[in-house]
Amino acid sequence: MKKVKVIGGGLAGSEAALQLANNGIEVDLYEMRPEKMTGAHSSGNLGELVCSNSLGSNDFSAASGLLKQELRILGSYLVKFADETSVPAGNALAVDREIFSQKITAAIAENPLINLINGEIREIPEDMPVIIASGPLTSEALSEEIKKITGSEHLYFFDAIAPIVERDSINFEKAFMASRYDKGEAAYINCPMDKEEYEVFYEKLINSPVAELKEFEKNSKFFESCLPVEVLAKRGKDTLRYGPLKPVGLIDPRTGRKNYAVVQLRMDNHAGSLYNLVGFQTNLKWPAQKELIKCIPGLENAEIARYGVMHRNTFIHSPSVLMPTLQSKRREDLFFAGQISGVEGYTESIATGLLAGINAARILKGERPLTLEPVSMLGALCGYITHPNHKDFQPVNSNFGILKPLDVVLKGRKNKQHKKRLFAEKALSYLTPIAK
Repeated sequence: MKKVKVIGGGLAGSEAALQLANNGIEVDLYEMRPEKMTGAHSSGNLGELVCSNSLGSNDFSAASGLLKQELRILGSYLVKFADETSVPAGNALAVDREIFSQKITAAIAENPLINLINGEIREIPEDMPVIIASGPLTSEALSEEIKKITGSEHLYFFDAIAPIVERDSINFEKAFMASRYDKGEAAYINCPMDKEEYEVFYEKLINSPVAELKEFEKNSKFFESCLPVEVLAKRGKDTLRYGPLKPVGLIDPRTGRKNYAVVQLRMDNHAGSLYNLVGFQTNLKWPAQKELIKCIPGLENAEIARYGVMHRNTFIHSPSVLMPTLQSKRREDLFFAGQISGVEGYTESIATGLLAGINAARILKGERPLTLEPVSMLGALCGYITHPNHKDFQPVNSNFGILKPLDVVLKGRKNKQHKKRLFAEKALSYLTPIAK
């Protein structure tokens, strides 16, 4: 029987393995956890979410919402599991992270065509097709192998994880439930601040001690869309008020009052017992995190279930390594998927895993691999990360700016949402016949 080796049991690797099995291809899926743990994971489950529990908006007029709908059309297993394990989060698709990863692990374990091998793989096989989806926390040994086979040095940036608190410890005499602009269910816990409270919080934040980086990490880059809150704050006193703490669209229903700043918390599990601080990725030392969180109105007695941490993310220079099919330019039966390929985000990782799995199956069947047009978000992502003209390549999320321009010109703020809907209609109409 034809076989593919998939390295990495995260979101991309799990999706790729399930897609291959769906095409009748046998899979050896390698995952080094729990035999060898990383600095960010806490279990050996497949597809574990280590940062936020949100996969972003479900609205088609948002880039991540469009990408998820594309994946539903293309038959993504992990987006299906996410839908099945969702928790209230307004317009966003947030999941109970534990149940989500358990569902993925069970699907892999129960599939007769997938052989799960727990242990570190230190060499890249040459005797059969391979999908490398080892993720942003690729081991040193495998990193060295990837350097050899790609002929390029790795680049590094940092990702930070937000703290999680227990809901029962939140003071609802100060906090209130609401979603921004009252969209969807009132799913977020909101901790409002007046000007004086914000200034106390801000001064404490920018003066709090951070965990010391290792010597080899000191010259590495932060990823712009996932900056630690303390780094973001140092760009200016009001930066947070126009970012994760923006009060716009959040009115306290008890008072009708607009606030100076608002800290939002999002449900992290189905039981609704845990909530993570939205946009609070951090590398502050743990005692400093505790002190900072407790100065937020409503969180003065907060019980912290998990502190924020920062870890190194690894990715290849995809423009010089990959084709838009996610195949290596040097070896057509070698694929990369997930964050190591240069995409950033949960949904983006699932998406590239899906395409790598489909294309690996196609080459084993003697078919041409799919090259998706940039009218779809998935096609645009793959085209962007593999475009040869990148001078200073950095990982990218899904966004409307990478899509092929529309044939019509729409100007003005009022047409902004209409333009996004046109993008979505074009993408979905393009992908629907491909999926059949």
